Amino acid sequence: MAQNWRQSIHLEPETGWINDPNGLCFADGKYHVYFQFSPDSPIGAGRKCWGHFESTDDARSWDYTGIVMEPDIPEDRDGVFSGSAVVKDGMIYLFYTGNVMLPGDHDYVTSGREANQILVTSKDGRVVSSKKLLLRNADYPDYCSCHVRDPKVWIENGIWKMVLGARTLDDKGCVLFYEAEDPEEWHFVKKLSVDDFGYMWECPDRFNIGDKVFLGVSPQGLEHEDYRYQNVYSSGYFKKNGDVLSEFEEFDYGFDFYAPQTFIDEHGDRILIGWMGIGDIPYSNPTTEAGWQHCLTIPRRLSVGTDGFIKQCPVINSGLFGESEEVCEGESKDTELACEITARFEGSFDLRIGKAVITYDGDVLVMDLSDGDIGCGRKIRRAKTGKINDICVIADNSSLEVFAGEGRYVMSTRFYPLEPAVKVQSKGAGFSIRSIKKMEVRGFE
Repeated sequence: MAQNWRQSIHLEPETGWINDPNGLCFADGKYHVYFQFSPDSPIGAGRKCWGHFESTDDARSWDYTGIVMEPDIPEDRDGVFSGSAVVKDGMIYLFYTGNVMLPGDHDYVTSGREANQILVTSKDGRVVSSKKLLLRNADYPDYCSCHVRDPKVWIENGIWKMVLGARTLDDKGCVLFYEAEDPEEWHFVKKLSVDDFGYMWECPDRFNIGDKVFLGVSPQGLEHEDYRYQNVYSSGYFKKNGDVLSEFEEFDYGFDFYAPQTFIDEHGDRILIGWMGIGDIPYSNPTTEAGWQHCLTIPRRLSVGTDGFIKQCPVINSGLFGESEEVCEGESKDTELACEITARFEGSFDLRIGKAVITYDGDVLVMDLSDGDIGCGRKIRRAKTGKINDICVIADNSSLEVFAGEGRYVMSTRFYPLEPAVKVQSKGAGFSIRSIKKMEVRGFE
């Protein structure tokens, strides 16, 4: 490796593999980010645990507090899988799926797998209670396969509510809704699904932005298209009107984004964090050579545009920003990463960040990483945007997050420049660039 590609403003593991963000919440003056974690392997082998970061200063610095949960009971012996958090009366309630793989001749879809929904509680976010089994396979509808997981829980009008992602026996993705008056006693309410839309819906998230209701899911098995569903698996949301789900809209059109989760921050805003990675990818990440892989996205503040679709705005502590500089069209700027690049334009626009190229032709936004080895197998992603006239790129040491059309369209990717400094230049308009300082992460050796 030419460099270690450690990020400046993204949460990542010191060693091992990080994937889904879990248990996102603000409690007792702290932000808590739990995450799926394989501490023993950069390729996701070995124990499947939850790690934990916390912050008291709006994500300007973080403390890594270690592994909070690991497989240690019969109901989660093969993995502490994804889940969520609810904060009530000073207590953090953490819900997750305990994975069990039974020995024998099984396909682990229709037989051989236990999907157990489990609850722990914590007063400080670091130390959790004993584990309480809530739901097991027998508690799911009889049309479900063994794949039922990823509880997202919230309280609405005094009632505890839960959504679970599921795969039916006839390979249809769906979301199961449960309710409870007591978080230890749940009953099934209904199923929501869409015909012919993937075989499994992972990581569901039912959430509000103002008075608008959305159902987020990460469906597996979508047919790939030129401008949609270009990755192995996708992540997005439906507008929800009662039990009617709108057409699916992707959260992110880039190479590396999956399993997002939202929560309400201390300011009352809806914040999203995703995994900057995807399982079963045909491309690679060279950090595995250094013993670690993947990171989380930067937090994104969600709002609803006049068209009813979600807009995403990057959230970075203002204290991390350096000076801003204006660069005219046709000129270039050599800069060290991390930085923020913004531009406004009419018509077509090209932006080159090292060998990464982002283009807009008046209708389609394109991310091109095919020049050299910077993409490690990543080539081209496209989003059909229609007319837009603005772009914001958060460029970290080994990632790009592109927000276009006031955040209506987003593209995220890992990329691996060979030098710590890159040349930035544009065509079609000038741009503004400002440096971003490295956030402090304590707790690693």
